[in-house]
Amino acid sequence: MTTTGTVEAVPAQRGARGRGRAADAGLGLVRDLRGPAVRAPHRLGFAAGDIVVVSGLPGGGKSTLIKRAAAEAGAVDSQDTRERWERTMPAALPYAVYRPLVRAAHYWGLWRILRSGASVVVHDCGTQSWVRGLLAAAARRRGRSLHLLLLDSSPEEALSGQTARGRRVSAYAFARHRGAVTRLLREAEAGRPPAGCASATLLDRRSAAAVTRIHFHG
Repeated sequence: MTTTGTVEAVPAQRGARGRGRAADAGLGLVRDLRGPAVRAPHRLGFAAGDIVVVSGLPGGGKSTLIKRAAAEAGAVDSQDTRERWERTMPAALPYAVYRPLVRAAHYWGLWRILRSGASVVVHDCGTQSWVRGLLAAAARRRGRSLHLLLLDSSPEEALSGQTARGRRVSAYAFARHRGAVTRLLREAEAGRPPAGCASATLLDRRSAAAVTRIHFHG
């Protein structure tokens, strides 16, 4: 059985940039919660056993949203994994040296929770199609769905977020993420969730800040 994510306290579905109705033409559901005219929900609800991936630009607020709203839902945050390793490594050791170990530890933890069948919120490189493909396959194996929460932050907001946390990504990596996010936004605004996703929910900084809980109900 395939389930569809729901956004609680949102009375109507929205189309691209709020123009027209939301897209739900058999391809999945897109909800656009951006813009000052939108009443931002406080809760985002999904069916038990579903998987939610939070994507967006580095520094765009993904970890902040997960830590605030998904602590009780079960979350796997690649940023948390990195910070745990940083606390145990010599300060003078560049992150690039042990980054492969951090990624391996992150995916090991993610694999364990996916194998358990538990609902989970994932902060990962969801802008990469192969990651979404793996998560979608895991959802299908358990008879559930994958959902995308896409944070639409401007490059300036994202760079400011990187500065605030004291960590900047390279110009090359940032440009690569920016291109991927732009493609995801283009798909969603056309009414098409990315391949493998049952739904896509678009959030800007204002609406993301309003979300206090991401939960799963069954």
